[in-house]
Amino acid sequence: MTAPWLIISAAAILTLPSYALSASRQDPPKFRSSVDVVSVTAVVKDRKGKFISDLKQEDFVVSEGTEQKRILDFRAETDGPVKLGLLVDASGSMRVGQRAVDALEAARHLFSALRPDDEAALFSFDTRLDRVSPFTSDTASLVAALGRLNVPYGQTSLYDAIGEAATFVAEQGSGEGRLPQRAALVVITDGIDTHSRSTTEQVAAIASRIDVPVYIVAVMSPIDDPRTDETPSFDAGGLQQLSRSTGGEMFIASAPAHASVAARQIVGELRHQYVLAFEASPRPGWRGISVQARDKKHTVRARTGYSAGGSSRPAPGNGPGVSIESYAALQAPACGAL
Repeated sequence: MTAPWLIISAAAILTLPSYALSASRQDPPKFRSSVDVVSVTAVVKDRKGKFISDLKQEDFVVSEGTEQKRILDFRAETDGPVKLGLLVDASGSMRVGQRAVDALEAARHLFSALRPDDEAALFSFDTRLDRVSPFTSDTASLVAALGRLNVPYGQTSLYDAIGEAATFVAEQGSGEGRLPQRAALVVITDGIDTHSRSTTEQVAAIASRIDVPVYIVAVMSPIDDPRTDETPSFDAGGLQQLSRSTGGEMFIASAPAHASVAARQIVGELRHQYVLAFEASPRPGWRGISVQARDKKHTVRARTGYSAGGSSRPAPGNGPGVSIESYAALQAPACGAL
């Protein structure tokens, strides 16, 4: 596997312009107040991996199949706070070599990349999810909570744990009547799954539907690195697809410095986002989308789909089911702390 390990995040908080809520006397309304809208966040980089932070709405193209979607609203978010759920593998396979030690070190790197206005929660899992620490801005307490993780034991329900933890992050991120922004789930694991009921495709659909990007930091020895091992011990392709389809990415940490680089990259990209809103498809079901920059020298990363005709409950990232009128009301006060 030689592809570069990039990331993207997905979350949403923005205000629709007034023309979306009323029509002029001369022109028929473009859409009703009950029309569902979807928001997608994207990170844009140049060929050298540097953030592109000066793009405008007209610099983007959002497509659903062969249909180009009209962008209803647009916002550039820079250097804001983040909200992370950290999920650490505590199953028996983590006892092999230095995996458990490396996982804890990767967690410390992630916590050290946070600022005072950021928040994080800590989870662990084997065959079930354990909520170790609730969301807090106290990084010292989060580091201390790492000492309460269970000794690695038992089988591994990796995919089930990802789906459950992503849902928890989404639910906890919608406080004070506002949709969350820059919320994500980071999973530190060896990538092995032995006991899940869910598949990677099912978990990817769950996380994409609620718009929580999943980042995976796979800790392993250099000889197990799937970029050089033709027969890796885990489904590297499936995990990478899971992360990318949700707007996240997978990182391989086979050396001490890798986890530190991954932590800085994850948090840094979550702070630099563009938010684009468009009208949801009236046809129910999963809808694939593509977000691109008109300048082909720029690389855009965003989630690859959404679920149309879903629940009417407002979901993080404002998936389908939220009317334009309700969507606008959810945006006040303006974006800030999560």
